[in-house]
Amino acid sequence: MANLVPPFTPDTAAAKVRMAEDGWNNRDPQRVSQVYTLDTQWRNRAEIVTGRDEVVAFLTRKWAKELDYRLIKELWAFTGARIAVRFAYEWHDDSGNWFRSYGNENWEFDAAGLMARRFACINDLPIADGDRKFHWPLGRRPDDHPGLSDFGL
Repeated sequence: MANLVPPFTPDTAAAKVRMAEDGWNNRDPQRVSQVYTLDTQWRNRAEIVTGRDEVVAFLTRKWAKELDYRLIKELWAFTGARIAVRFAYEWHDDSGNWFRSYGNENWEFDAAGLMARRFACINDLPIADGDRKFHWPLGRRPDDHPGLSDFGL
């Protein structure tokens, strides 16, 4: 696979999205933060995050609240140094209430392929345990597991 730096091609953009999905599914804030620039800028829902240290703090809080987190991302569009992604993830709170969170992200990368800007819009849908669709063991989604389009999500 070619180096995953801009300008992106269909293959490198799709690989970049899968790499991001894999990282977030491992739920290691320190490791995930390494793919962002030192001064990365995020808007996640209504929260503004700036820099890797704030990314680590944000993800630590997120995954302490969103238990048994499983994420699927899908490439929506790309051009030059930007990628648009749609995603869904399932999780439960500490009371056992399940949710499927749907969203879109816009990403912008520097010349080295690190994410400089991330803008995320997310909505949470309460679901019953029996309505869950993401059932792989915690960690990386298996290659043969259906994606968002396969589920009609």
